[in-house]
Amino acid sequence: MCTSPLMLLQVFFLMVPEGVRPQPFSSPSAAVPTPPDLGPGSQGGTLQSSSEGTETAWAVPGSSAVGPTVVTPSAPENRTGDLFPVLPICVCDLTPGTCDINCCCDKDCYLLHPLTVFSFCLPGSVRSSSWVCVDNSLIFRSNSPFPSRIFMDSNGIRQFCVHVNNSKLNYFQELQKVNASNFQALVTEFGGKAFTSTFQTQPPPPFYRAGDPILTYFSKWSVISLLRQPAGVGAGGLCAESNPAGFLESKSTTCARFFKNLANSCTLDPALNAASYYNFTVLKIPRGMTDLQNMKFQVPVTLVSEAGSPLLAGNTCQNVVSQVIYEIETNGTYGIQKVSVSLEQTNLTVEPGTSLQQHFIIRFRAFQQSTTSLPGPRSGNPGYIVGKPLLALTGDVSHTMTLLQSQGDGTCSVKRHEVQFGMNAMSGCKFRLKKVDCSHLQQEMYQTLHGRPRPEHVAIFGNADPAQKGEWSRILRRNCSASAMHCSSCCVIPVSLEIQVLWAYIGLQSNPQAHVSRARFLYQCQSIQDFQQVSLTTIVNFVDITQKPEPPRGQPRMDWKLPFDFFFPFKVAFSKGVDSQKGPVSPILILCLLLLGVISLETK
Repeated sequence: MCTSPLMLLQVFFLMVPEGVRPQPFSSPSAAVPTPPDLGPGSQGGTLQSSSEGTETAWAVPGSSAVGPTVVTPSAPENRTGDLFPVLPICVCDLTPGTCDINCCCDKDCYLLHPLTVFSFCLPGSVRSSSWVCVDNSLIFRSNSPFPSRIFMDSNGIRQFCVHVNNSKLNYFQELQKVNASNFQALVTEFGGKAFTSTFQTQPPPPFYRAGDPILTYFSKWSVISLLRQPAGVGAGGLCAESNPAGFLESKSTTCARFFKNLANSCTLDPALNAASYYNFTVLKIPRGMTDLQNMKFQVPVTLVSEAGSPLLAGNTCQNVVSQVIYEIETNGTYGIQKVSVSLEQTNLTVEPGTSLQQHFIIRFRAFQQSTTSLPGPRSGNPGYIVGKPLLALTGDVSHTMTLLQSQGDGTCSVKRHEVQFGMNAMSGCKFRLKKVDCSHLQQEMYQTLHGRPRPEHVAIFGNADPAQKGEWSRILRRNCSASAMHCSSCCVIPVSLEIQVLWAYIGLQSNPQAHVSRARFLYQCQSIQDFQQVSLTTIVNFVDITQKPEPPRGQPRMDWKLPFDFFFPFKVAFSKGVDSQKGPVSPILILCLLLLGVISLETK
């Protein structure tokens, strides 16, 4: 066989123009391309190398997800060994004595080329590899001692790639030996806060921060706990007791409780007992937990409403807590200064599947040394904002005006709807009458309709101050007349209340402010003879009496400065050249003569 002299040259040249740099790339998840001469099933598959273990070709930039296409093998003398030697640690070999599917490092598979059998190699079962590629048109011959291949990228450009032997890209390296001499050095180098637990030794913070849980102390059991604010979870809104109240986070939550046996839960369930909401103290600051015997760090919870213990009377569970309102006064870093709680209770009928809806409110406000009542939240500043509560005043205490609210069975609830400014509303419920004298029944019905306490004044603006009587308007009332009913043996009671509110906008039209001019309570009554139940209704109507100013009689005329006359430029030109004494007719005549001249020229 005659060999060309050119082929006897053993020196190969790597021709790379000046300024062109190879492009290294790597991808541990790409498929390993295989030259066609590696045998059947090798397409998309296996690459052989004399120095590397199982290798995964990293896709050429811009190539498809399947991997580059092998055009032709280069330097076949480099393919002398198996590309998939056994790794020191085979993380996917989970079944001893059995070949694990797609585990390319499993010795039990006895596969020289695993990718000819498996569709892919599991992560960690092959070594990572690094390829350096340049455009194939720049290469004449390769004298690289590493495997080289020619790939085709997605754009159809042939890329010449050299497989670099980089041992640092292996997934696993030799494990470090740890002994008594280097243990501390390794802890110092690689350790962090997770090595030591400082919870037990860390002192409590000096003061509460916004969002911190509030600490409570039960002296009877010497137990430190958290102030809880049960919240509804799930589709049914069941009460979750573990929800802590956050410092300076005023919130309102509602949740439901269901009872399989209310007769037993009535007196045993602490969630129904009013005492469980105030039989503890609150720590002023977290540092108080280090000295629980010092009472200066503890604030008692003051009960500001009447509350009785649960009592099972026949088929009724009485004095069940339905609403809890905490008022917490704070003083900056000095912590909590005062805690008060007001409770509302209701009665439940003992029957299967009885449910109770509870409402929990926590309000925070700044502590003041003065004994005057603190102003509540504003409903506007100064004018009312639509949707904000309508403010009422009783004595020196400001509160919101309310309407009736019904429970699930339609009976009147202790909870009430707030009257929202500008929003007409109507609500009703069924009231079970008690066998008492008529005067007491009338008084109870009035209180049920207008709520407790009875509103005496309404705020003119949304930022009215309870101490300034001029900022409040007295509510007009029209009660029922018993003589008009012409009934001597019956009792006339109010069954409906209509709240009429007259309001108007004042001030600038660009920034109007809503204010209340006057409010009126209208009661409607009916006579009853049997004491069973009656339907009650409350209605609120807002009437806008704003007197808007008259619109301007005429719109301002536009003074156009731009000409809209075709002859205007000519008029200006001739007015400059002709004396003003000749009158305004001369320029027009001259212009007409010029136009006639132009027309005559065109006709010729």
